[in-house]
Amino acid sequence: MASSNKKLVPEARAALDKFKMEAASEVGVTINQGYNGDLTSRQAGSVGGQMVKKMIEKYENDLKTGK
Repeated sequence: MASSNKKLVPEARAALDKFKMEAASEVGVTINQGYNGDLTSRQAGSVGGQMVKKMIEKYENDLKTGK
């Protein structure tokens, strides 16, 4: 089954992959380029949660600085 997630800016894929790898290393989860179906739900959720946390922090900092 193909993924239904479509990037609004396809050129951003590399940056999103890098962001995901950084978030995974911060929470101690090892992920590979490509398929990561062997991750537990807890591991995948912690990576996604870390990504959201970092995005919210950036947004809040941008609001403070007026960007």
